[in-house]
Amino acid sequence: MIHQYKNNGYNIVLDVNSGSVHVVDDLVYDLIALLDQGAGEEEAAAKLSADFPADEVQAAMAEIRELTEAGMLFTEDIYENAIEHFKDRPTVVKALCLHIAHDCNLACKYCFAEEGEYHGRRALMSFEVGKKALDFLIANSGNRRNLEVDFFGGEPLMNWQVVKDLVAYGREQEKIHNKNFRFTLTTNGVLVNDEVMEFCNREMGNVVMSIDGRKEVHDRMRPFRKGAGSYDLIVPKFQKWADSRHQDKYYARGTFTHYNLDFAQDVLHLADLGFKQISVEPVVAPPEADYALRKEDLPRIFEQYDLLAREMVKRNKEGKGFNFFHFMIDLTGGPCVYKRLSGCGSGTEYLAVTPWGDLYPCHQFVGEEKFLLGNVDEGITCPEICKEFKECNVYAKDACKNCFARFYCSGGCAANSYNFHGKINEVYEVGCEMEKKRVECALMIKAAMAEE
Repeated sequence: MIHQYKNNGYNIVLDVNSGSVHVVDDLVYDLIALLDQGAGEEEAAAKLSADFPADEVQAAMAEIRELTEAGMLFTEDIYENAIEHFKDRPTVVKALCLHIAHDCNLACKYCFAEEGEYHGRRALMSFEVGKKALDFLIANSGNRRNLEVDFFGGEPLMNWQVVKDLVAYGREQEKIHNKNFRFTLTTNGVLVNDEVMEFCNREMGNVVMSIDGRKEVHDRMRPFRKGAGSYDLIVPKFQKWADSRHQDKYYARGTFTHYNLDFAQDVLHLADLGFKQISVEPVVAPPEADYALRKEDLPRIFEQYDLLAREMVKRNKEGKGFNFFHFMIDLTGGPCVYKRLSGCGSGTEYLAVTPWGDLYPCHQFVGEEKFLLGNVDEGITCPEICKEFKECNVYAKDACKNCFARFYCSGGCAANSYNFHGKINEVYEVGCEMEKKRVECALMIKAAMAEE
């Protein structure tokens, strides 16, 4: 399967099944297009004979032939027939999202967690429930040594002492069970102070700092409950924190909505504030929400991704580069085959835990009772739900089977599919289109950087 496109002056050819990316001239680009449409070599050469010298056409054809023989063009899909084998693999739990606090000190307008309540009651996770969650993870992790735990909310710093106590407990259990915990924390920054920074810099493999970008954008969507904005309070804290982590192992993580379709300016604003690790994600919201992204917004969104990609190349060449999460693609290694086919592992390898110990497929399913998997006392009591998530892969979704981006997005988000279609094995179409554009921009950036 071949995907071809032109972006910012580059002719890019992606061989989907091998992952090989080629930056080519107009002649090779047109030849590959004709061959991909089913033309033979002689027919393709004849069609281009009026526009290019014969010797150049033959040389280009020889180059294409060589790449094809090397398994870098027109390769076969070796994964589709193997998907049944991957589905039969024994599954181990490797990551938990601990809902350490179903409460929040902000009232973000797009929050899927309803100000931290998740369709339920306000609550803080007790140390005992958290211990049981870590014990469950260890007991269900098989031979996997590296385990991940994300302290999430609501706002986890509203239950800070339990966070610290659980990290200490986890470190004790590492030695006993020969495991290695990688802790992360996601925070809105309101309660961040020097003690929080110092502890997290010592114990957390990653921190996520929630900030949407420009002051007017951030304050519109992330106010306190009485309406005041939170930008001025959190920005200096996050700047100090990012610097104290040597501008690594964190994300300044924002959300863009229908109200800031010029979101590239928010990404660049964060970069201008000094942040080097940035993620600004599209909001996912019910269609009736005034801030929801709509199909008609896509052309503007695509323009913004192109603008951002160009500016990132420019800044990188000027020595002022930064990372943007959605443009980070590893062309040499990348995720394992299983992850490329089936995604984040929600419902199987990755689970969310409520403050009272219930288990759900991920944080976005918390409160949806039909997806209640079990609890930390009894473990998984509804394995049929896990099986349903295990069946979810790029070959189980009609929209993914022939999509060039399928090995990069891994079929998209199951929660988004459920929220828009009522089942987990569909796709969120607007999100799909944005993902395809991001992949194209990411590959263009790789091409531009290769010229250095």
